[in-house]
Amino acid sequence: MSAPREIPSSIPRVGLGWDLHRLAPGRPCILGGIRIASPVGPVGHSDADVLLHALCDALLGAAGLDDLGTLFPDTDPQWKDTPSTRFVEEALRLLETKGLHPLSLDAVLRCDRPKIRPHRSAIREQLAGLLSLPPDRVNLKGKTLEGSSSGPETIEAQVIVLLGEKDA
Repeated sequence: MSAPREIPSSIPRVGLGWDLHRLAPGRPCILGGIRIASPVGPVGHSDADVLLHALCDALLGAAGLDDLGTLFPDTDPQWKDTPSTRFVEEALRLLETKGLHPLSLDAVLRCDRPKIRPHRSAIREQLAGLLSLPPDRVNLKGKTLEGSSSGPETIEAQVIVLLGEKDA
């Protein structure tokens, strides 16, 4: 086995995050840090913000750090009902220690409800604010399941981020 190649630190890093939560009646629906009026919401230990959970894993993965579940285990009572914006803030703090920051984000939310389109702009603005990015560096798409699920109703998020050096 040969030694690992040296990769210049100026080369951007890519991270991919994915998360899925079951939806249940009466649960608050928080997506990207925005509370959405919906008869169903994601079930989870924290606020179950599937989009921010996937974002955290993308950020952490691109930086070569532990994943969300390792850093904030759902078995730890201190994270019960925690707003997922707190997890994003912590992930960004960890990136800062490595001299990294987000350059862009692209995300997909996949669910039949709530409908994403009416909330898309607000979620994009919220994500841009959380990441200190111009809104045109943040994109979000909503896709329906087209009736393909035969199990419990779910919401799924996939996020890809590009990180760069802080001073580059």
